[in-house]
Amino acid sequence: MTAALHLLTELVRRRTVASDEGVLAALCADLLRDNGFEVATPGWEEGREQLVARTGSGSAPLTVTGHLDTVPADPAQWTVDPWAAERDGDRVVGRGTSDMKSGVATALVAAVDHAARPHRCRGLQVVLTAGEETGCTGALRLRRSSLAAGGPLLVTEPTANRLVPGHKGAHWMRLTAAGRAAHGSAPELGDNAVVRLARAASALHDHDAWPSHAAFGPVTANVGLLRGGVQPNVVPDSAEMLLDVRTVPGVDGDDVRSVVAGLGGDGVRVEDHVVLPVVDTDVHDPFVGLVREALAAAGEDDQPHPPARYFTDASVLAQLLSLPEDGGPAPTVVLGPGEPDQCHVVDEWCSASKVEAAVEIYRHLFDGWCGS
Repeated sequence: MTAALHLLTELVRRRTVASDEGVLAALCADLLRDNGFEVATPGWEEGREQLVARTGSGSAPLTVTGHLDTVPADPAQWTVDPWAAERDGDRVVGRGTSDMKSGVATALVAAVDHAARPHRCRGLQVVLTAGEETGCTGALRLRRSSLAAGGPLLVTEPTANRLVPGHKGAHWMRLTAAGRAAHGSAPELGDNAVVRLARAASALHDHDAWPSHAAFGPVTANVGLLRGGVQPNVVPDSAEMLLDVRTVPGVDGDDVRSVVAGLGGDGVRVEDHVVLPVVDTDVHDPFVGLVREALAAAGEDDQPHPPARYFTDASVLAQLLSLPEDGGPAPTVVLGPGEPDQCHVVDEWCSASKVEAAVEIYRHLFDGWCGS
């Protein structure tokens, strides 16, 4: 087993479902520290430490990032143990294999290899976050002062090793309704808050007049959570819904909230829960050109592909890594070995051969960065 696949197996076998990322942050910190990186593991509570590591003398390093948490997995629905990282031919099966512990493993192996080769290093910064799946919780906790800013950003989220120069934004909202409790045998005496939000959920699900963008596609909305009430024989006096809207360039947050409020109807309150901006890097940016050169050198497809439908920590980090005089977020490319259509699914897998290919792509990119 190669170094990248061995590390991927170690990462997958540690469960980090919205918790305990600190164990992996410590493991990765030891690996980088042993290979000459300066390492810090900031966290906001016990067990949720993150990692910021740097090597080289440059003041504006290339930053490579990934997240250590995963969404849940119900073993009863899987055909294999979700945390065993079992091999099935070219496939490595397990929760987080594509999203996105394969990206973390390949970036770390390539970074260690890069640091070991004698050269004048412009600087490489590794940022591994916790809580990305819950709305970039960890990235939002990072302090600007903990990062070396001014350089570009590589996000190793799953793209099947394709160059993706951006992704949609996210506008998560919490909708609440207050009703009036009554006995379940006399619902006419109460005001059912669950029914009110259920109608709002149906209206939002069926709405098909969202704006669209030529490159990013349409705005989408997903009712991800709906809850309320205490038991069958009580009319619910409160209910809550969480809505996930994915945004595109040119769409104003106030306008999105206004549409949601209108579809929600009377008696429904709408509040922002998480708001993450679109990431949109010009395909003619020099960093995109550098990534294209690395892909070509590794014998891979070097053409830019459409923006991703998911969001990444770049929504936060691209802002933190920018300099005031630059007038905009850090140039960002998303490129990782995971399969985009395997995110959050049962029997999630990634390709072992694409893991190995990603290591080579990153090696060429890091060398190109220091040689440019």
